[in-house]
Amino acid sequence: MSTGTAGQQASMEPDLSERWMFFDGEFVRECDVRIPIQTHALHNGTGVIEGIRAYWNAGRQQLYLLEVLAHYQRFHRSARIVRMAVPESAERLVAITQELLRRNDCREDTYIRPIFFKSAPLMSMNLRAMTGRLAVHTYPLGPFHDSGVGAMVSSWRRIPDAVIPARAKTTASYLNSALAKTEAVANGFDEAIMLTHDGHVCESSTCNLFLRKDGEFLTPSVTDDILEGITRRQLIGMLRDDVGQSLVERSVDRTELYAADEMFICGTGYGLVPVLSVDHTPVGDGDVGPHTRRLMELYQRAVRGEEERYGHWLLPVHP
Repeated sequence: MSTGTAGQQASMEPDLSERWMFFDGEFVRECDVRIPIQTHALHNGTGVIEGIRAYWNAGRQQLYLLEVLAHYQRFHRSARIVRMAVPESAERLVAITQELLRRNDCREDTYIRPIFFKSAPLMSMNLRAMTGRLAVHTYPLGPFHDSGVGAMVSSWRRIPDAVIPARAKTTASYLNSALAKTEAVANGFDEAIMLTHDGHVCESSTCNLFLRKDGEFLTPSVTDDILEGITRRQLIGMLRDDVGQSLVERSVDRTELYAADEMFICGTGYGLVPVLSVDHTPVGDGDVGPHTRRLMELYQRAVRGEEERYGHWLLPVHP
């Protein structure tokens, strides 16, 4: 059953046609970009993406990019895994993103989507034989499910790393996520929890998962076909260093979901979102757990530049 509000953008259905984006080595208006119908990535899913957040601090009138260099380094790793080569360095992409946000005068929470895709109008499956195109665009994005979600264990299994690389953010792999999410919403839930091929808990449709059980937090191991999330890494450090909780990375069985005292999912787009029930079974007392709530509050202060010890995560955009 749905327990949270639907994920919403700060500006619903914004008109982005006149906004700037970076495409093929230059800044252009989004309305001027055309991609041929024969584009290889459209037919075959041959692209890699990244998701980056920038958070607005109204008191400081400043927009902060969150772990932007780490995201672009992962963007390069994703491309390398699937035999692609991004033409701009990670450092250069950081500078491009800063300039893009300034050109668009972004002064609200914003999402940044880089994509590198095979653009040749060919049916060849040899990725190294085709040229690629690079684009970066931005759009406003407010909080998702800030009051918590109800989840179901999906009938769709997570694609194993031996089939499509779980460590790479490929456009092809997101069909797997879309099927799981669509099934969950059609059944009255907010989110899906996916299992690995051998039945261990993996992640939600687009987020890493944490649960608290028997006095400690658990999260699936990186060998359980998860995306190695940047937000996951951040929260592991916060749990251990600031919330004072022990954290174990290991394989998690499905039945442990029903015995959990607290649970949350996390990712760049979502941030940190509590899970209040799984398959109609309440997590703990069905409310946000105290450790999860403390972590949520700390994370929100950190991403908006209000926790000095996490200042190294952030890069200011506006002069």
